[in-house]
Amino acid sequence: MYEKNFPHKRFGLTLEFLEKHIPKTDTVMDLGVENPFTLIMKDAGYQVSNTGGEDLDDDTSSIESFKGEVVTAFEIFEHLVSPYTSVKAIPCNKCVISVPLKLWFSNAYRNKNDIRDQHYHEFEPWQLDYVLEKAGWKVVDRIKFTNPVKKFGIRPLLRKFTDRYYVVYCEKANPS
Repeated sequence: MYEKNFPHKRFGLTLEFLEKHIPKTDTVMDLGVENPFTLIMKDAGYQVSNTGGEDLDDDTSSIESFKGEVVTAFEIFEHLVSPYTSVKAIPCNKCVISVPLKLWFSNAYRNKNDIRDQHYHEFEPWQLDYVLEKAGWKVVDRIKFTNPVKKFGIRPLLRKFTDRYYVVYCEKANPS
C-alpha cells in the first residue's frame, strides 16, 4: 500500500504502480521539467532525467535521442495539443503514463495567466488507450483512482467516489 506521508495520494499510488513494473536498474526519462514526482522517483532509487521544458508538441528531439529503458509521462499529456506526437517519438520499449480523467461535473483545468499551466485535454481512459494503440503501444496494466479534496460541497463529495487519475504501463506492440 502507498505511503501515507506523500503530499498527494496520487504520488503514493503512482510510485507503487511504477515499482510494480519498472526495475530501479532501468534508466528513466520523465517527460517535462523536474517536478515533485521526479524527486520522489529519485528518492526511491530510480535514475531519472527530464526533458528540458521544450514544447513537446513542436520538438520531440529529446525524446527521440533518449537511450534508456523507460519513458514516463506523469500528468503532462493533458497539456499537449497532440500527445500522439510524443508517444510516437518514444524510442524505448516501455513507458508509464498518467493522465487526469475527464470529470462530468467539472470543466478542464484552465489558468488564464499561464498558457503552459492548463489542460488542453482531460481524458476518458479509452482516449489515452487509443492514442497509445495508434502509436504502436500495448497497454499491459492500468489503474484508476480517486483524488478527494479537503473542501465542502457537491463537487468535493463527488471527487471522493469518481476516479480522477488513470495510470498505464505500456510496452511496444512490435519492438524492434
